[in-house]
Amino acid sequence: MNRETFVTDRKGRKIAVQIPIKLYEKLISDSEELDEIREYRTAKLHKGDAIPIEQAFKEIEDAIK
Repeated sequence: MNRETFVTDRKGRKIAVQIPIKLYEKLISDSEELDEIREYRTAKLHKGDAIPIEQAFKEIEDAIK
C-alpha cells in the first residue's frame, strides 16, 4: 500500500517520487495538523496579546467590509 516509485534522471539520480493518493492525503493532513499545533504553541507564548472575543469578532467583521 505504501509503495513508492522513484523517478530518476538519465544518470539514475532520484529526482521525484510517486506515492499512493491515500498516503499523499495523509501526509497533507498530518502537515496541516502540525502547522496548527505550531500556531497554537506560538499563540500560547504570547498570552499578553489576547483580546476579548467580542473585539476579535468586531475586527473580523470590519476587515470583511
